Amino acid sequence: MLVCPSSIDLSTRTLRYLSRQPAARRREIGTRWRRLSAGRQALLVLAHLRCGDTYAQLAAGFGIKIATVFRYIREAVEVLAVLAPTLAEAMKTIRTKAFVILDGTLLPIDRIAADTPYYSGKHKRHGMNVQVLTDPFGRLLWASPALPGSTHDLTAARTHGIIDALADADVKCWADKAYQGAGRPVRVPFRGRRLKRWKRRHNSTHAKIRCLGEQAMATLKGWRLLRKIRCSTNRITDILKAVIALHHAST
Repeated sequence: MLVCPSSIDLSTRTLRYLSRQPAARRREIGTRWRRLSAGRQALLVLAHLRCGDTYAQLAAGFGIKIATVFRYIREAVEVLAVLAPTLAEAMKTIRTKAFVILDGTLLPIDRIAADTPYYSGKHKRHGMNVQVLTDPFGRLLWASPALPGSTHDLTAARTHGIIDALADADVKCWADKAYQGAGRPVRVPFRGRRLKRWKRRHNSTHAKIRCLGEQAMATLKGWRLLRKIRCSTNRITDILKAVIALHHAST
């Protein structure tokens, strides 16, 4: 197999942060020897999450077995997932903001037509529904656990307790038409084709504010593994949490 050197568009700060996690884990369980150092393991994990490199590619590039690659990645993801902020922790930051933007996205997965719970009628593909909260400048604050793609955005937001948390904190929230009926804290555009002029102006202003949330979606999809996830759906939430932890560590 041919091996080509590549680059990862992340700072050395992210690599150092990730290197400390496996190193601490090794001290905790008393590991004496590994094929890769903690720094090399961190580099392997970043290549997988950021660049989407497969286990086979990583095994060839790092000179280890595929099973070893799987163990290294799973170990690092589990350690990072614990470090990701919960909704309650994120609300401490959200309370200091003038408002937040709520939006849902679909993380594509490789599933067959029979897996109907994961099929999104809105996006016409299989995936996992993730709810994202961003600040007024489009910076990613928090991402929810993943639910099957057939879950409606409003249902997902209520399931994760986002609506209640925003109401309790008295924080204003901008969202799209999918969140119609969410309640007082969530502001949505008017629906309908023949709207009065002031309603059309309101929708235009609302769209200009809400579109900033797309920057957070682009930040999330910048981790190429999330563009097409091929692992078990049971692991997607941990992978997403690991990405969020690394994102906050690098900002």
